Amino acid sequence: MNVAQAILDYNSGRDPEMLRRKFAILRADPYAFYRGTCHLFYDTLPRHAVLADAPALLVCGDLHLENFGVYKGDNRLAYFDLSDFDEATLAPFTFDVLRFMGSIHVAAHLRLSPRQAETLGELFVDRYRAWILDGKARWLERQTADGMVRDLLGSVIERTRAQLLKARTVRTARGRRLRMTDRALPIAEARRARLKAAIERFGAEQGDRRFYRVLDAAWRVAGKGSLGLERYVVLVEGKGSPRGNYLLDVKQAVPSTLPVSGGHTRWASQAERVVTLQRVAQAISPALLHTLTIGGRSFVLKELQPMTDRLDLERWDGRLARLESAVASMAAVTAWAHLRGCYRHGASRIEDLQRYVARPAWQRAMPGLAARCSALALGQWAAYSEAYDRGEVLVP
Repeated sequence: MNVAQAILDYNSGRDPEMLRRKFAILRADPYAFYRGTCHLFYDTLPRHAVLADAPALLVCGDLHLENFGVYKGDNRLAYFDLSDFDEATLAPFTFDVLRFMGSIHVAAHLRLSPRQAETLGELFVDRYRAWILDGKARWLERQTADGMVRDLLGSVIERTRAQLLKARTVRTARGRRLRMTDRALPIAEARRARLKAAIERFGAEQGDRRFYRVLDAAWRVAGKGSLGLERYVVLVEGKGSPRGNYLLDVKQAVPSTLPVSGGHTRWASQAERVVTLQRVAQAISPALLHTLTIGGRSFVLKELQPMTDRLDLERWDGRLARLESAVASMAAVTAWAHLRGCYRHGASRIEDLQRYVARPAWQRAMPGLAARCSALALGQWAAYSEAYDRGEVLVP
């Protein structure tokens, strides 16, 4: 496989400036590459029974160490849960487990030894299995969390919308406006007009014209795999200017890169797939989570969740117990998300999932498969890096 060409082909048609940023990020380190090339992971997935015969569930699809975070739900309480469902679909549950285990091995920034990475992967599988066999979908709150997850939950509970507005906006004579940074870039007036019309039309359909009145909008630069797709940060009137304004995240939805399983649901749009499966999987949905159509393309709309609410795993400070606690929490919320999806949209029954998970064969197979996948990803990154350094990764 020509890795660089495969990446160029997959990203064809995306915004050129954002793609230049993305391609530089992919070159920066192997974990960024792993996160930003989910399509390569599934294009080169090893053939194995546990990846073909495992019960099909509503999986996240791009499960990795940084696809977990804390957010405020539509009930305004803070939750630690899966945070990105762009790739979510019906697929064998082992896809999620393998993708997560592989991410541990390629996370060079965590400075883990091969044995430590293997131990954490085995811990994830063991805790995931235990919660599936428990059979009850729960959720993590500050009182039941520990370690880095508890600390992060505490920081989000104390954060106010006013603080977020102060960080992301400026007050002008014309009212509040977005602060332009390397994460929020100006957009052309014609694009702004289309975005404004779509959001305000959505507000009218929701019976809340005033809340969704657009005050300002900008490109939002965030993520790895989605860079180059249309994504915006939008400032709206909310509950009244200036203190009651809200920030929205509006992100284009495209087809999942996962192989399609039998019984696949036909969605009205890609955004409907993302929003529906997110609502199923999470304990409580993020505030203002909806689908939106702009110029015939589907988007996911929700209240802006700051990047600072992601778990900073580098703060493990060489104490493996801190990472083990975080991985155990991730295993728990993954299992609970899978349990919530059982029976729905073609997913397997809980009883069938439990029978499969109780068998030792799949658990024995996962570490070896994870090692193969991570070695393949590291090789792909090395090939991509050579092509990038030779100037062969050019944005059309």
